Amino acid sequence: MRKKSLRGQFFNINMRKKIVITIWTLFATTVLLTALGIMGIKWGWIGYMPPIDELQNPINRFASQIITSDGKVLGTWSRSENRVFVPYDSISPAVFEALVATEDIRFHDHSGIDARAVGRAIVKRGILGHREAGGGSTITQQLAKQLYSSAAESTMERLFQKPIEWVIAVELERAYTKEEILTLYLNYFDFLHNAVGIKTAANVYFGKQPDALSVTEAAMLVGMCKNPSYFNPVREPERCRERRNVVLAQMTKAGYIDETARDSLSEKPLGLNFHRIDHKEGSATYLREYLRRILMADKPDRSNYREWQAQQYYEDSLAWEQDPLYGWCKKNVKKDGTNYDIYTDGLKIHTTIDSRMQRYAEEAVRGHVGLYLQPLFESEKRGSAVFPYSGALSRKQVRELLERSMRQSDRYRMMKQGGASEEEIKEAFQTKTPMTVFTYHGEVDTVMTPMDSIRYYKSFLRAGFVSLDPASGYVKAYVGGLNYAHFQYDMAMVGRRQIGSTMKPYVYALAMEDGYTPEDVITNLQRTYGNWTPRNGSRARYGQPVTLKWGLSQSNNWITAELMHQISPDGRRLEKLLRQFGMATRDIYPSIVLCLGPCEISVGEMASGYTAFVNRGIRCAPILVTSIEDNQGNIVAEFQPRMNEVISERSSYAMLDMLRAVIDHGTGGRIRYKYGIKGPVAGKTGTTNRNSDGWFVGCVPRLVSACWVGGEERDIHFSTTARGQGASTALPIWAYYMKKVYRDKSLGYDPAEDFSIPKDTTRLPRPEEDLPEEDPAAAPAERQTENENVDALFD
Repeated sequence: MRKKSLRGQFFNINMRKKIVITIWTLFATTVLLTALGIMGIKWGWIGYMPPIDELQNPINRFASQIITSDGKVLGTWSRSENRVFVPYDSISPAVFEALVATEDIRFHDHSGIDARAVGRAIVKRGILGHREAGGGSTITQQLAKQLYSSAAESTMERLFQKPIEWVIAVELERAYTKEEILTLYLNYFDFLHNAVGIKTAANVYFGKQPDALSVTEAAMLVGMCKNPSYFNPVREPERCRERRNVVLAQMTKAGYIDETARDSLSEKPLGLNFHRIDHKEGSATYLREYLRRILMADKPDRSNYREWQAQQYYEDSLAWEQDPLYGWCKKNVKKDGTNYDIYTDGLKIHTTIDSRMQRYAEEAVRGHVGLYLQPLFESEKRGSAVFPYSGALSRKQVRELLERSMRQSDRYRMMKQGGASEEEIKEAFQTKTPMTVFTYHGEVDTVMTPMDSIRYYKSFLRAGFVSLDPASGYVKAYVGGLNYAHFQYDMAMVGRRQIGSTMKPYVYALAMEDGYTPEDVITNLQRTYGNWTPRNGSRARYGQPVTLKWGLSQSNNWITAELMHQISPDGRRLEKLLRQFGMATRDIYPSIVLCLGPCEISVGEMASGYTAFVNRGIRCAPILVTSIEDNQGNIVAEFQPRMNEVISERSSYAMLDMLRAVIDHGTGGRIRYKYGIKGPVAGKTGTTNRNSDGWFVGCVPRLVSACWVGGEERDIHFSTTARGQGASTALPIWAYYMKKVYRDKSLGYDPAEDFSIPKDTTRLPRPEEDLPEEDPAAAPAERQTENENVDALFD
């Protein structure tokens, strides 16, 4: 028995040794395999381990911002992630407190992995199956997951991802301070509704900057981090509110707020001020799109333009050579040798736009065109069989115009590409369809045929407005239309229309360069030049000698035509002068008819041209951007004013004298008697044939602003001159805008400020002739172009 007992004891001892050895072997093997696994992960043998430089710059895709001269963000550019970086000190402390209290209470005590939290998760979630128990991931691990882990398709895949995230989390902790990790997390997280990052989220949900977020607002956004779709404040506000209150409770537990504050804050509603981020909405939408297009433009290649885009190719080619902003991203490279990209490089585009003046301009355009002219236009055209076109057109002509628009539509092109026949397409365009349409009182759901929708949208009047500083060319306000979401053609810098009588100051400027004065006299008579006999809207002082100053103030076509006949009968000298004034249109046809403005010019070019009259003969090109800053705060580009001397200083003073007479005694008189603007103002009205285009360019000492109003097509216009002339359509917009600008004392514009003109301009040197001479005996009628039969343009 004793022998058996000893043998059993020996066996038990051997068994214990074997068990101990086995346990230690398993432990050592586990440790060794874990160490090898960690080394494998760290060295990139297992899974993906980002390189050091990527860990040091984990978020490399940021939206670029468009910033006004007074520091306001107009909007952003991004392809998918509308993320704008914001530093630690620009985020409300309440956001960090809520995040730490809810997601990682021991965040400041660990180095990326919280062993207690991992153990708790294994026991409660893994063994006991308590799904409501908290997870074991730290904020750093969550950041590593967001940055480098794709969505797992199975539990097993997720288990394999975890160790990789642990290693990355430790590396992140080595590379960054705790504050930097929190900042990275908040800048990276997607809060839905294209609100990527805390800065955009604060704006989208509350209309605030992140440093202005309250405790409840911070708690709501942090609550979304658990599952933004499930706790969506827009679709599930009550569920989101309950989650917010959980965060408030966690903040109390962590000691950030007391119970009294928690109870009080928990009763509050979410208080959303929700608005989606959409490049088609907000302020200066036309400007933002224009800048996006030109910054990212490639070098123009004729093969990339359609046959009818010859003018666009001409303009773009000039801009590529002359404008450093055009194609800037394709002309410049980053340190790594790649081109800049506004969608991912987090650039800050500092513009010349003043947010206040931009708002005043948009209000003036919408108020006059949308709320006054549009109802007037609709009442005039209501009941017309050719609505909204001129009654001078037949039904057949209107039908042809609408069918042309149909063939230019996206719907037509898509159906054509899909293989639909012409008959099928026409039938579809005549079939009533549910759609949402624009009105000035908001979008409306309705049912109409696509063809009727084309006619409907053509019934809206269009407008363009540009206001700039004549001394620098800095554009202060830019309005390309009434609503970018529905009318995307930019009438500020892209669209071109005939300019009518706003051409006349250029004719008179050429005369001043030839030594004429405002007091020189021409007999007010109707004359015939070749086969062209201009008409005039008034017979006042007919047959009498009148001064040039009077002729321009009354916008008299007969005086202008005779002056043109004397100084540039074939139009070549005027054409060259217009080029110097910055007119980039390809099709300026030299003839005597050019003096009445049949050529098509953009609103921005007109504003730029008139700067020469205010700026001592020096014309300033429009400048939209002053500098570009990279995502590290370095200035990578600066843009200086682009100027050229067009006329002499003496001529510019003479022009100011005559343009002031337009306001004080002529066609711009309602500036005084109707709108009550008393200070020094110079300007010119303009109207084209059948009231198709209404223009006004107004100048004060430190602002030149140009405005155009008209239909989408030239055959869409008011029937009467009283309603359709520039003095009725465009001039009021300028007046409303300037009254708002003058009322805002923070802008610094004084209505009493006068133009800087010497008392005795006779002492100034006379202009030197630098334009080509013409043969005065040349018959102008022989050189007239296709525009020779343009009717007289009047105001």
